[in-house]
Amino acid sequence: MGQKIHPLGFRLGATQNHCSHWFARPKDYSKSITEDRRIRDCIDKYVRESVRNSSNYGGIARIEIQRKTDLIRVEIHTGFPGLLMEDHGLGIERLRANIRNVLNHKDQKLHLTLKEIEKPYGEPEILAEHIAPQLENRVAFRRAMGKAIELAERTNSKGIKIQIPGRLDGNEIARAEWAREGRVPSQTIRARINYCCYPARTIYGVLGIKVWIFQGDE
Repeated sequence: MGQKIHPLGFRLGATQNHCSHWFARPKDYSKSITEDRRIRDCIDKYVRESVRNSSNYGGIARIEIQRKTDLIRVEIHTGFPGLLMEDHGLGIERLRANIRNVLNHKDQKLHLTLKEIEKPYGEPEILAEHIAPQLENRVAFRRAMGKAIELAERTNSKGIKIQIPGRLDGNEIARAEWAREGRVPSQTIRARINYCCYPARTIYGVLGIKVWIFQGDE
């Protein structure tokens, strides 16, 4: 039986960094972790409900949280910052107000910033968000994976692997299908591999979209 390990946790300290940067007392550690999870869930839910439709989606690659004594800094890395502006129907001020509602201490300052990613389709989270609505709209999974690989190749990535397990095309027996282009050395620590797992909720059940993108060696 093969032993599996998370690709990002396997490389922490070598080629990967944490998305939360702060220190806390032992008694406050669990509260801070829970609050970070609530902040990320709040952003994902708000973007999914307000932005994502048949033509566009959130496009959030990652959310970094930095904590100080009386300040919480939230950086949203996205390839499409225009979707989070006022003229596109999603106000950044409304998003900040929603985040304040989930904070444990209401008197803490909140600094919310957007950072644009030059090559959004080189990020596995954005690529998985691009595949999910296609599967939910009953697009053939092989066609969706092929289109995603074409978009990733334009970012000059060294390799990409996509796996979609579940009841594909509504079949009664679940299976896992995958497609790969280039090299994805998953057992090499110095390899800079980004990974994500994103759910696609179809009428037949949930499909788990897994994306690995190899960006080169350190």
